[in-house]
Amino acid sequence: MGAEALRTLLGRVRYEVLPARATEEKVLAHVPRDVVVTVTASPVKGLEPTLGLTERLTAHGYRVVPHVPARLLRDDTHLKDVVERLLAAGVDDVFVPAGDAERPAGVYDGALPVLRRLSELGSPFGRLGITGYPQSHPLIHDDITIQAMWDKRAHATYIVSNLCFDPRVLGDWIARIRRRDVTLPVHVGVAGPVQRAKLLSMATKIGVGESTRFLTRHASWFLRFATPGGYVPERFLERGADALTAPSAGVAGLHVFTFNQVAETERWRRALLDRLG
Repeated sequence: MGAEALRTLLGRVRYEVLPARATEEKVLAHVPRDVVVTVTASPVKGLEPTLGLTERLTAHGYRVVPHVPARLLRDDTHLKDVVERLLAAGVDDVFVPAGDAERPAGVYDGALPVLRRLSELGSPFGRLGITGYPQSHPLIHDDITIQAMWDKRAHATYIVSNLCFDPRVLGDWIARIRRRDVTLPVHVGVAGPVQRAKLLSMATKIGVGESTRFLTRHASWFLRFATPGGYVPERFLERGADALTAPSAGVAGLHVFTFNQVAETERWRRALLDRLG
């Protein structure tokens, strides 16, 4: 990948954080205001921590994208309340996954009904993101996830891909969704320079039940991070050059999973930008 192309991608990053106790302090200390911050939502703790952190970070001048999982919404009234609260905070970009809750909190069991309802409410947000799965979802067949993106394309404005550690798989997936005429821009999900010990610590802090589910579902991640030389973010970017920079790929930027290792992630990005001149 040419230095200019890589610098462009590193200049269009989004940092995903979890709404933990120290997250606000970490973001304020280490994240520039021109970096978009996305805030996840916990199936254990509900939407309130996400909404609260979103409000505080937007008040500090950040552009914040809250996750609003469909399965955490109780009903239409709850959805309208969330919309009004986010609009009052100045939010214009929302990410709507189905969510990992085992049972829906109410009437919405997937993202598409929520997206349709938001359209019926006048499309209150200028930008609306949906999920893509370059590597197979643990519970949903690949054909179904791609069909879901097709179904959602009329309501969404972009796709965020889940983590992928194989550049070839990523490239094949992007080509596949483009052949399916899913033309939404993609923010490619990339893990930052994660340390395994800190990842384990983060997982245990997000709640016993949730962390168990997290560790079980993402066991392969830990192997990638723990193996010497197993995962290096810049090497992934270099090997995925063709998939990330081809005009037909429609890659809008990088969605960096920080796992709340915010300082380490920003130091890595800055160091790589400096190295690229």
